[in-house]
Amino acid sequence: MPRSSGVQPIASTARRGVHPLARYLAARLAVTVLLLVGVTLVTFVLTNLVPADPVQASLGEQAAANPEIVEAFRERAGLDQPLPVQYVTFLGNLVQGDLGTSQQTRQAVSAELGRAVPATIELALGAIVVSAILGVGLGMIAALKRRSAVDQIIRLVSTIGISIPSFWLALIVYYVFFFQLRLFPGSGRLSAILTPPPTVTGLYTVDSLIAGDMVAFSDALAHLVLPASVLALYTIGLLTRFARSAVLEVLDQDYVRTARAKGLPGRAVLLGYVLRGSLVPIITVMGIAFGSLLSGTVLVENVFSWNGIGQYSYNAATRLDLPAIMGVGLVVGVVYILLNLLVDVLYGVIDPRVRVA
Repeated sequence: MPRSSGVQPIASTARRGVHPLARYLAARLAVTVLLLVGVTLVTFVLTNLVPADPVQASLGEQAAANPEIVEAFRERAGLDQPLPVQYVTFLGNLVQGDLGTSQQTRQAVSAELGRAVPATIELALGAIVVSAILGVGLGMIAALKRRSAVDQIIRLVSTIGISIPSFWLALIVYYVFFFQLRLFPGSGRLSAILTPPPTVTGLYTVDSLIAGDMVAFSDALAHLVLPASVLALYTIGLLTRFARSAVLEVLDQDYVRTARAKGLPGRAVLLGYVLRGSLVPIITVMGIAFGSLLSGTVLVENVFSWNGIGQYSYNAATRLDLPAIMGVGLVVGVVYILLNLLVDVLYGVIDPRVRVA
């Protein structure tokens, strides 16, 4: 048999080039950058299409009636420039972390969002952790017990969870567990008698643990229970239904039957084959649900007086605070894009077929 010359492996290696996972990540990052630029453009255009006068909102009616004051304000704010020039200026300020100044509070929008975003992240993280554990667990149980009484009960509960409006449930939970039973605190992130922990992440539960303040941690956790539970109920119902469908689809695959035929323990088949095979659609739903939790907590935050991005966006919208509205739109858009990037990366890590496609 003739010996190999050694050229073919080198050529093959050259053709292979970069590792498929690295190539996949580079492609996703490139798309993410384009999407981020698109979000800034859409946010800028839509904000300028709002039928409101930023000059009058900033100066008030009396000052806005003075042409000299109006002209000076427009020149200082750059509103006298063409829209393309304003957009380039907006991008330049955005790169430096400048989102403008709130027309109502006269504070930097970036500073106000820096306080509001961690509060919503803490609330959404608490809700999504509970939802992932209960939703995926109940979905797997329903799939494994399909067509049984357990399956029917779980599907009924998930349907109820999806159907109940969050704002109505928030009012009921607030009335029962705070006003009537006094089991949990009803509003805010921390009791008024306690001092917030030193800011590291902006999440009171995490920062109190870092500071070693267990009193603040237990109080912050107690404040988190009711709003996080309200938000989690819908997501639990959603994840339960999707997890059940995904697990049922994987259970009928040939590789699962083969694993069972080889005599592998039931737990090994369930965790190593069934759960991993069904993770892709489950992660998709979790990413979408987490993004919705971050951007759709307006009513729940207002019921529980939770000073997050939902309450901030509500106040900005009712007062026609255009810089604040633009800042919220950018934050929400960036959150969705980054979550999609994370989900895409997890796809490639979990399923090798995705990164080589």
